[in-house]
Parts: sequence; C-alpha cells; structure tokens
Amino acid sequence: MSAMEQHAEQPSGGPLGFGSQYVWHASDRLVDMAMPAPAPLRATIACAPQDVTVDLRRTAIIIIDMQNDFCARGGWVDHLGVDYSPDRAPIAPLQRLLPVLRKAGMPVIWVNWGNRPDLANMPPNQIHLYKPVGTGIGLGDPLPGSSARVLEKDSWAAAVVDELAQEPQDIKVDKYRISGFWDTPLDSILRNLGTKSILFAGVNTDQCVLHSLTDANFLGYGCILLDDCCATTSPDFCTEATIWNVKKCFGFVTGSDAVIRSLSAVAAR
Repeated sequence: MSAMEQHAEQPSGGPLGFGSQYVWHASDRLVDMAMPAPAPLRATIACAPQDVTVDLRRTAIIIIDMQNDFCARGGWVDHLGVDYSPDRAPIAPLQRLLPVLRKAGMPVIWVNWGNRPDLANMPPNQIHLYKPVGTGIGLGDPLPGSSARVLEKDSWAAAVVDELAQEPQDIKVDKYRISGFWDTPLDSILRNLGTKSILFAGVNTDQCVLHSLTDANFLGYGCILLDDCCATTSPDFCTEATIWNVKKCFGFVTGSDAVIRSLSAVAAR
C-alpha cells in the first residue's frame, strides 16, 4: 500500500450530504470525496415502446398536483363547474403502489402548487392563465364556502387529498409553474439522491405531468409515465396525444401493476 493510500483511510466523521448516493466523510485531517456508490439493484419493467431496466437505488417517483383544488369537492376545479372526478382516478392505484415503492426504498416526491400569498414570483402571464378575463376566482383568491385560497401554500386548497397519505420520509417540493422543475429545487434534490430514472404520476396528464416529464427528459433523466396513476379533466384526445408523444419523444409508458410485478420479482430473488 502506498503512502498516499495509507493516508486516505476512512475519516471518522459522519457523512456530509443528502441521501446515500454521494456523500463526503470529514475529519480534522481528511475529507473523503471518493465514497463508492451503492451497487445497482436492477428491475425490469414492462413498458412501451420497449421494456426498461432501472436501478431501484437510483429511481424515484414524482407525484404531481394530487391536491384538493384539483381532486376534491369544494376545490377550485369543482368551483369552476368542471367535473373533478376524473382527477381522482390515480388515488386507488397510488394507494396500492406507494407502499410497495416505499418498502423497496424508492424516494417518494410530492410536487405540488404552493404559491406565495403575495404571488411575488408570479408574472402577469401566469396569473392571466388562470384568470383570463381579469375577474373570477384565480390564483390566491379565496374559494366560496371554505375561503381557502387557490393553490396557496399551506391552504386546504393546496393540500394533498386525504386519501393519499404522505409519510415522514417523503420529500415535498412546492412548484410555481406548470413544470415542477421551473424555479424549484427539484433537480438539485434528484441529483443529490443520485436519481437517474423517474416514475411520473398525478394530474393533469397533459399539463403539469407532461411538462414536468419533458423537462426531466431534457435534463437527462429516464422518464416513465404511469398511465393509470395519471389523469386529466381535459378531453380524451389530450391524454392520447400525451401518451403518444411520451412514447415517441420523451420516455416510456407503463402501469402501476407492471411496476408492482417487477418489484415483486426483485424481492423474490
């Protein structure tokens, strides 16, 4: 063993960093930046247009906008007179899937609208998007009845629906645009976790889910859309176009049952 190798022994200090993929160990004499990454844990998932093998230690699920404003009676979509029931379709499959993913050690990341009360980071074009004629109930306005403010951080309107439990180890990220990557720490969190592949779920399939997925694709992540864990109140052709484009340009499409089968096969090895 060389003198350099002898000197580069494991420091006694605790790990510095978030997650287990890339951490430093420090002592008064040495900072070790060369910690080995965990060996891959491979799982092959039946997908379209091709099956995909992912590393479960470097895969996360992102669940987008499963919030009262979109998915509950008395929420914003309900107030607008739109049938919000389609946006509830992901609840049951996510209730089955999330315990399996957590047991496998996969990070669960909730990405939800959580606007500032003063909307100071929201330019006029974003406010206009949700109040196109300048009147009515838009971002930050109180809902009739509950007075909960639309998609405002810490309001009932912005809370995840009661049927989907958020566990203490889950990660929560507020977003301020249709994409969850714009002006948020999401990419930094994923990179600190060592994430290479992402499962996408939530609402709306053709809006916040799609644009978060495409941004993830542009950033270099492998993207898998869970079609039964996504939904939209838009017309059916919007979902059809989204799924076609994901398979053609941005990633892969599968369902929660295929993921559960894959993880069951890994556990049975």
